[in-house]
Amino acid sequence: MLKKTFVINGVSQTVEIEQETSLADVLRQKLLLTGTKVSCKEGHCGACSVILDGKLTLSCVTRAKRVPDGAKITTIEGIGTPDKLHPIQAAFKFHGAAQCGFCTPGMVLSAKALLDQNPDPTRQEVRDWLTKHHNACRCTGYKPIVDAIMDAAKVMRGEMSQSELEYKAPADGRVWGSKYPRPSADAKVTGTWQFGQDQILHLPANTLHLALTQAKVAHANILSIDTSAAEKMPGVFKVITHKDVKGKNRITGLITFATNKGDGWDRPILCDEKVFQIGDAIAIVAADTEEHARAAAEKVKVELEVLPAYMNAPDAMADDAIEIHPGTPNIYFEQPIAKGEDTKAIMDKAPYVVEDDYYIQRQPHLSIETDTGFAYIDKEGRLTLCSKSIGLYLHLLMIAPGIGLPPEKIRMIQNPTGGTFGYKFSPTMEALLGVACLATGGRPVALTYDYQQFMQYTGKRSPFFTHLKMAADAKGKIVAMESDWTCDHGPYSEFGDLLTLRGAQFIGAGYNIPNIRGIGRTVCTNHVWGAAFRGYGSPESFISSESLVDDLAAKIGMDPLEFRYQNVYRKGDTTPTGQDPDAYSLPEMIDKLRPRYKAALEKAKRESTPEKKKGVGVSIGIYGSGLDGVDGSEIEIELTRTGVTLFVNWHDHGQGADMGALGTAHEGLRPLGIKPEKIKLVMNDTAVNLNGGPAGGSRSQVMLGNAIKNGCEVLLAALKKKDGKFRTYDEMVAEGLPLKYKGAWSSSMCTNCDPQTAQGKPFAVYMYGVFMAEVEVDTKTGKTKVDALTCVADIGKINNRLLVDGQIYGGLAQGVGLALSEDFEDYAIHSNMLGAGIPYANDIPDKIDILYVETPREYGPFGAAGVGEMPLTSPHVAIVNAIKNATGVHCTNLPARPPKVLAGLKAQEKAATVVKPIA
Repeated sequence: MLKKTFVINGVSQTVEIEQETSLADVLRQKLLLTGTKVSCKEGHCGACSVILDGKLTLSCVTRAKRVPDGAKITTIEGIGTPDKLHPIQAAFKFHGAAQCGFCTPGMVLSAKALLDQNPDPTRQEVRDWLTKHHNACRCTGYKPIVDAIMDAAKVMRGEMSQSELEYKAPADGRVWGSKYPRPSADAKVTGTWQFGQDQILHLPANTLHLALTQAKVAHANILSIDTSAAEKMPGVFKVITHKDVKGKNRITGLITFATNKGDGWDRPILCDEKVFQIGDAIAIVAADTEEHARAAAEKVKVELEVLPAYMNAPDAMADDAIEIHPGTPNIYFEQPIAKGEDTKAIMDKAPYVVEDDYYIQRQPHLSIETDTGFAYIDKEGRLTLCSKSIGLYLHLLMIAPGIGLPPEKIRMIQNPTGGTFGYKFSPTMEALLGVACLATGGRPVALTYDYQQFMQYTGKRSPFFTHLKMAADAKGKIVAMESDWTCDHGPYSEFGDLLTLRGAQFIGAGYNIPNIRGIGRTVCTNHVWGAAFRGYGSPESFISSESLVDDLAAKIGMDPLEFRYQNVYRKGDTTPTGQDPDAYSLPEMIDKLRPRYKAALEKAKRESTPEKKKGVGVSIGIYGSGLDGVDGSEIEIELTRTGVTLFVNWHDHGQGADMGALGTAHEGLRPLGIKPEKIKLVMNDTAVNLNGGPAGGSRSQVMLGNAIKNGCEVLLAALKKKDGKFRTYDEMVAEGLPLKYKGAWSSSMCTNCDPQTAQGKPFAVYMYGVFMAEVEVDTKTGKTKVDALTCVADIGKINNRLLVDGQIYGGLAQGVGLALSEDFEDYAIHSNMLGAGIPYANDIPDKIDILYVETPREYGPFGAAGVGEMPLTSPHVAIVNAIKNATGVHCTNLPARPPKVLAGLKAQEKAATVVKPIA
């Protein structure tokens, strides 16, 4: 033990520490300064940044014993408070630079350290600083952060008043369509927003800390599990195996289609007979500390019979491959598509036909916060699970039979959450927490994955292998398409059939293709299981169709943007599933982009050199707001003496559910003249809120938004008197009228897609995007740099412009990563942020422009659609198309890392030097 004295935020603090304790753990665990966040523990994310004796320091990799006595340390708690924001914090709030908020304290400290050294930085100097110090953000695309730092610098130099960074309400007080800051902004920019890892530090003293014994091979039969050595380790309370699970010990995948050859009960909570992937949980150690639990987990002995591991779909589909789940074929679901006439004869006669093969990778979500949660028995005797779940009622149904409790005995609460981007659409630790709490006699339990566990055990985007063929007539109209796609969904079936259906819905979407034939399939493999990821099926689909559209345009001799303009939806056209689009705005969107596109082409031509070739690429992207077919949500709204309380399960994974709910409710209650601060939000707890459905598929603004709108209408009707005026709270009470009302909405106009043809009307509302990427390719190294991105977006009427801008910036940034760097294929390389290719500030262009076309949606609340999925539908394809425009190299296998581009350039050189024989 060591005794150290530090001056922290101006206060002298003396602590007793272990030799190897990190500075981050001293701040968080000893002093409860939880504004300093910890995630990667490798210095890759910057969430732990503090200022140590005037120098920006990564506290997670700084051993406290090396910090000198008397060192001056500034944490986020020493920068400002919610009632007195520092200019940097005020600027972050004003620009919407705090989305999920997990990276925000580190970003604020980093900005403070920069501005202390350089009070007048350029935008590039800000980006250089953030990149150098590994301050990573997965939500914002960095642009709002840079905007905020530049404005904060002006305030600190005395060139701007801090009051200019405060929200100014319009004269009519209307919040809808404004840049009203999200209600959680103050807490996030000051580090007082309590994430799951922070709440764990405040759990009762008898809380047990959990660690997992996990599979180190991808496929094996379990011969024995010996826990005896682990049980003797210091601090161990219990070692839990499948024998301690009271229920079915399975998480149900809630199979979507009757044609699925599996039953959905294929994912064990704790492996009993087999392991199916690296990282599978075999045992849980419950101990007095996390350190003791992790040490004991390594002592559990597991005897295995190693089986062939099928790490990709082609291997799992081979004739000699064994069934990964005995009794269920590895190809367990197929989805045909048939629209219009048979395509063979049309293809044979068409003057222009192109085809190619495509692969999109296993993209990691790369949230800055890892998976974390805790469980306890509440005062009502319910097993209470607190996690990052973005589907509380959904997860309750998926895990209850496996745990062995009826649903009414389980309560689900979403913790304030540091980004998920979809991986938490699947339960990742909820069942483990529940089993451990029950197996330890109802003791509170807590579990946090380290970053390697988070990468290896939670789901990733499922790769698609696609062969696509398109034909156009002599006038340049697309007349037919043939598709074959394979979804590599890992070992567990949950939502895999639905993901494969997305291929039918979105391959070729945006164009009126009258004749389509194709088939997709879901394949079980032993690589990491497939989970929802922003865009869910559309990035996988558009890599083929939006790439091939460029090839078809080139074969015809048309400009790729003009070819798209000629073929996009117009009145009378239908989607690949035969549905009428809900908006025909794509021609207008392309019209908006065209001048910028022409200017970008001219600029690229002017600035290209043999060493640095520049190019421009375009793509379109489409996504539906909903969960296919009849989807719906419920809320409750209550009049109170001080205002209104909205009870809503609008799950938040950084996108701004609090502001989405507040903005919609305020618009619905405008006849009352109520101020937004008088609307109280009670969110994301199954004990007090009705089922709003999960936060996925950009459904929340549409489904929950309509339910909120309906609830407001019901409340207003109850308040209305015969003279047209509204009753007060006291008048309602005096008349004995109810104060609380239910709001509900369902997309009853929708239908499921036919399992044999994929024809149907799956979504009530769609989102549309047109993307342009400007790139520079270094011909010596093959490295691609994205110089600029433009997105023309039609997401209906905009609820909140800060949120919507931020969602699009963040989605585009993830598109850059998908195109150029991100992957999770090699466990040895890709199990941390750097290896997996997370983009830092200098990897994302500073020039990102968003142009809006606001087409009101008939079925959207106040005309709104969703937004979250749209910006990641196809920006990666625009980048790939830009690389081809610059160099002629067509990257059909993502990510387009430098070696792939360089190989393409060298292949071109070799082809150019081949001497052709004389005829």
